[in-house]
Amino acid sequence: MKLSSIFRASLIAVTALAGASLSSVANADSGTISLTIYKAGWVIGGSGGGGVLNFQGRSYALSAGGIDYGLVFGGSKTVLRGRVSNINRPSDVAGVYGAAGAGLAVGGGARAIVLTNQKGAVLELSGRQVGLMANLDLSGLAITLK
Repeated sequence: MKLSSIFRASLIAVTALAGASLSSVANADSGTISLTIYKAGWVIGGSGGGGVLNFQGRSYALSAGGIDYGLVFGGSKTVLRGRVSNINRPSDVAGVYGAAGAGLAVGGGARAIVLTNQKGAVLELSGRQVGLMANLDLSGLAITLK
């Protein structure tokens, strides 16, 4: 008798926990984002820039910066626009986004990327890269609200 009560209480607790985590995902919202990133380097590179998050009818200024390590050579400017999803508040966009990648831009080229931060925000971005840049590297991009 006591074992069935413990089992029933455990089942209720697991169900409540699953419901709470699903409701937070179900309540998550999305917005649009635009970023302009300037990148330069020689083996070790750096990037910086800014942008705007449009979320629930309001605009929020963003700053972005990061480092690259690997085969990095050149300089470029990348303008990205896209969608951010799985956020509940503007501050969910802030965080560190990491990627491993390879690319070559001579003059100009298209760029598309999907990134996720530690809070679960998902950036789906595409745009144009202009400059002379060759890379085979590990890179990180930190986005903060201004």
